[in-house]
Amino acid sequence: MLKAWLCRILVLLASAQVAGASPPQHAAGAQSTSAATAPILDVARLPRLPTAGQTDYARFLLQATPRAFALSTDGSWGWAAAQESLDVAERKAVAICNRGSSTNGCKIYARDLDLVWPGRESPSPRVLEVAVAGGQGWTLFSDWRFLWHGPARARGAYVWAHGRAAGGQDSRWTQPQPHVRAFNNTGYDIIRFDRAPATDETDAAADWLRQAIRDLRASGYARIVVGGQSRGAWNALQALAEPDLVDAVVAIAPAAHGARGSPAWAWALDDLRSVVQGANSPAARVVVASFAEDEFDPDPDGRGAMFRSLGGQVGAMLFIDRPPEIVGHAAGADSRFTLRYAPCILEFVEGRRLDCP
Repeated sequence: MLKAWLCRILVLLASAQVAGASPPQHAAGAQSTSAATAPILDVARLPRLPTAGQTDYARFLLQATPRAFALSTDGSWGWAAAQESLDVAERKAVAICNRGSSTNGCKIYARDLDLVWPGRESPSPRVLEVAVAGGQGWTLFSDWRFLWHGPARARGAYVWAHGRAAGGQDSRWTQPQPHVRAFNNTGYDIIRFDRAPATDETDAAADWLRQAIRDLRASGYARIVVGGQSRGAWNALQALAEPDLVDAVVAIAPAAHGARGSPAWAWALDDLRSVVQGANSPAARVVVASFAEDEFDPDPDGRGAMFRSLGGQVGAMLFIDRPPEIVGHAAGADSRFTLRYAPCILEFVEGRRLDCP
């Protein structure tokens, strides 16, 4: 079923090209160029941008959409990201750029995933948001907010699992945390693991996720990384119970027992111990990030000791334990976490690092 959906995606993209139609906002650009070499990722293409601006542009490429990067011919620049709309992002980017411009002539260089600078326009490979696999209560979605490669050319697939919001709010369609863009920018497809809140129970979701990963593996992805936040991170750790299922796990503030005051805290550590002891993935590389002042963490020191012990059950373990200044259950979405750790997490997952500063 997954293979059929992926074929449908490629057919949709090809049809748009043959017809000569401009793709809709949520659709793909040309598929002839690998997304890993998409022009928007080429810092050297930016005209008249000083070294400091090139460094800042690299930061921009790690930001969530809607986003825009503005540029002036006198070398000024400015950007805005994670705004309520693309129009707001563009206005803010131009305004920031014009503050440092002698000509006050800043224009948009990059919009979301596309280059729009006059004379250098280049849409990036993207994908229609469609279900690529699913079952009762869950769906895998290709995410149009990220560059797209396809299983034959992708470096791997990064499956992102959202948390389970208090009060039963629907967390489907939420954008994966910005650190995921470090993977996307180097060639990974980003695929969301969305669950309906009414049936999103912990162990059921773990079973769904394992099935989703098997389906992706069968479709041809060479490497599977599973990441998530809160309950999604907990489910990602549960995927380690099946040997050789995943190549890596990135668990950001894993939790499954409610916020401070929940009666489930009484057995939270026992449940985490079961997840850790049940891990049986001797080749998997695992990242866990835990934050101070996390209202979903019943025992930071006790959980920290368990996360460290996970190293004996997997191939390699990186524990980012309460980094300074980055606090709270949602700290994984903090831009400081992204800029400080995203490149390092990517390098650890791919075996080029053993630790992060």
